[in-house]
Amino acid sequence: MSATPIRRLWSRPWLLSFALLVTGLTVILVISPNLIDETRSFRFERPPDPAEVRFNPPALTAAIGYVFVVTGLVAIGFLASGSVWQKWASRVQMVPVVLMLPLLLAISLGRSDLSGTNVVEFVNQSLVLATPIALGAMTGLWSERVGIINIGIEGMMLSAAGVGFMTYALVGSGSSPAALWLSVLVAILVGGLLAIVLAVLAIQLNINQIVAGVVINLFAVGMTGFLRSQVIVKSEVGMGTPTPEFGIPLLSSIPIVGPQLFTGRPIYFAMYGVVFTTWLVMFRTAWGLRVRACGEDPEAVESVGVDVVKTRYLSVLIGGFIAGLAGAWFSLEAQARFEDNMTQAAGFIALAAMIFGRWRPWGALGGAVLFGTARALQTRLQILKVDIAGFEIPSEWWQSVPFVITIVVVAGLIGRAVPPAAEGRPFTPSK
Repeated sequence: MSATPIRRLWSRPWLLSFALLVTGLTVILVISPNLIDETRSFRFERPPDPAEVRFNPPALTAAIGYVFVVTGLVAIGFLASGSVWQKWASRVQMVPVVLMLPLLLAISLGRSDLSGTNVVEFVNQSLVLATPIALGAMTGLWSERVGIINIGIEGMMLSAAGVGFMTYALVGSGSSPAALWLSVLVAILVGGLLAIVLAVLAIQLNINQIVAGVVINLFAVGMTGFLRSQVIVKSEVGMGTPTPEFGIPLLSSIPIVGPQLFTGRPIYFAMYGVVFTTWLVMFRTAWGLRVRACGEDPEAVESVGVDVVKTRYLSVLIGGFIAGLAGAWFSLEAQARFEDNMTQAAGFIALAAMIFGRWRPWGALGGAVLFGTARALQTRLQILKVDIAGFEIPSEWWQSVPFVITIVVVAGLIGRAVPPAAEGRPFTPSK
């Protein structure tokens, strides 16, 4: 350890190892002794007679705390042994990631009067809440992989949500199934229309791409606020019928987890199809290779006969359609109504998920699930009425949790993420 340069101790692997060690000691010495010493349970089914696992909160949290301590010490040992062992340090540091969620739930139950919480339902809620973030991340991926920075994802989502629900209210009075699916289509097209606006500003007019995205976001806030006050409210359709829920054949019949994890609504399930299709097209087809090449070196791509401008337009448009689908999830599936700023910065969190996934579809999905879990956790902790020394934590504090995680991810907790080389760089065709 003494031979280790001081500057290495400030590197990400070392800091993460020390953080694990400190977290473990805090859990063992501070948190665990202050939990309620009564049996609690992780439930896997809904009442009245759910399958469950019972545990003692102080004992379980202390045990997980010891795992954190041991993991931190082992990782420090690997790091101090030289560069050959550093990869093992990274693998060891992944162990606490698996235990973080059980730890948080155990601590929460240890500070709550409720006797248990449904873990499968919590996982399902996390996945559902990840839907717009994952779709937004795919929007960003289609744009940025081709070289266009898309800060306007939030505005595309919000506009699609507002115009989509307005269509539902005016055409189907918030109850017609045919009007509902028409409204979903309208929402998708609205996302595509704003994507074309971004493409014209960024590709054709060479306007600063970040400024162009901000313009779209500001336009969306004003436009949807006007539509809500002047059209939706006057239509007297405050709430509509959401997209129908259905179960996946066979999978929804699996005992315990099937009815909860494999029963859902169409846009939620479509999200997985969008992620898979994005991966398949972008990383397993020749056209996807051209898309990625346009984001790395457009001049070289043009020299071999690829129309860079056309490829960029089409890729940004595809991303816009996906953002429109995400907007439809908000107003036509999740809430079946429209409120001002109802997307709640999901577009910006989606960008963080994309960075978390290093501009790759499955990694971005993982980032979306992380943020979805944070949002589900804030809701679950409010239901459990977790308190500290008798003081119930305000809901506003819990609502800030996803944004805190966003800051941590963007600040580089996962290491340096390298964007496409030509991202944000104007391109002028040679002919």
